[in-house]
Amino acid sequence: MQKSYNRNSQLNPYLLKEIIEATPQQLIIKIYDLAIVSCRKGNMVKANGAIQALANALNFENEDAAKISIGLLKLYKFCQEQVRSNNYDITIKVLSELRETWSDAFTKI
Repeated sequence: MQKSYNRNSQLNPYLLKEIIEATPQQLIIKIYDLAIVSCRKGNMVKANGAIQALANALNFENEDAAKISIGLLKLYKFCQEQVRSNNYDITIKVLSELRETWSDAFTKI
């Protein structure tokens, strides 16, 4: 008999609460953190998943935002290619700089 489980029961309740209560800006920073940590650990699947989540969050509907989103999408695709090639150092550098830029921008809001 196969044992069924609730995926949420395996999550750290403090982390789950922190994520649920996070602002959209805090979530973006957390995704960057996940991508960077995953790269440091050499975890291709988690790194690519986090980078894809960042790409999925881009806004192409607003004309001004779309210009920025196109550039970010190119950077994210580059990072995914580098991760698939096990070039984690360059990916960490790019993502760390983007994270810092977003963090600075969010503190000015």
